[in-house]
Amino acid sequence: MSFRTHLEQMLKDVEGSVACSIMGFDGIAVETEQTKDPGVDLSAVLIEYGHVLSKLKEAASALEAGSVSEVAITTEKLCTIARVLTSEYYLVLALTPQGNYGKGRYALRVTAPRVKAEL
Repeated sequence: MSFRTHLEQMLKDVEGSVACSIMGFDGIAVETEQTKDPGVDLSAVLIEYGHVLSKLKEAASALEAGSVSEVAITTEKLCTIARVLTSEYYLVLALTPQGNYGKGRYALRVTAPRVKAEL
């Protein structure tokens, strides 16, 4: 199954989803699918949230709290959930604030191992 197929399926399954992406912590998108305009500069959001996720990983390590597996950032316009795949990549789903957050988390948890196996 291609990366695109995984992303398209997530967007289809999660109500209120606007975009899904496989991102490198270096800020480069491996693959991105988008259903509608999220009302923000999506590529900038994904890159900046990757930086935030990197800092959270460093903080968790410094605090000996274990590894970070998932982070959600909710703003007025967008709810973004990121799931770490490897030390180099993460999977991210962006939803409208009214989107199905629980189903989004579930879809990320189920899809992440499949995507990771193909990296």
